[in-house]
Amino acid sequence: MTYDFTPLFRSAIGFDRLAAMAGNVANAQALPSYPPYNIEKTGETNYVLTMALAGFRPEDVDVVQEDNTLVVRGSVPENSRDREWLHRGIATRAFERRFVLADHTEIDRADLVNGLLSIAIRQLVPEAARPRRIPVRTEAVHAAPAETVQAA
Repeated sequence: MTYDFTPLFRSAIGFDRLAAMAGNVANAQALPSYPPYNIEKTGETNYVLTMALAGFRPEDVDVVQEDNTLVVRGSVPENSRDREWLHRGIATRAFERRFVLADHTEIDRADLVNGLLSIAIRQLVPEAARPRRIPVRTEAVHAAPAETVQAA
């Protein structure tokens, strides 16, 4: 599916990455839904991503922030040869999930407790990105300073 962002680009400045991000989201929806996850907003700029990872140990999971992408990978070593499964309903297959992060976002920590991987995410608003008042000046201010005006 292709989206036409031309109307947005007529009135917005600096959103040139928007089309690429929308394409990534469209592709992400075609990916499998394993493992299940929740995204929770816990404050004005704080979020928690929680993934259900039953059967995974901390050393089986890799959490990496690559630019504006959070990548979570997991794989459990296959040790079922010495077991005879009558029913195996807990999936422990390898996975890789990618999440697009907003600009100025950092990962605070990742904890795996009781089969739930919780990743704390914080969005930092740099001073340059905060709203600031721009003074409106008069034409007289734009005139050349007195010392640069040459005497006739």
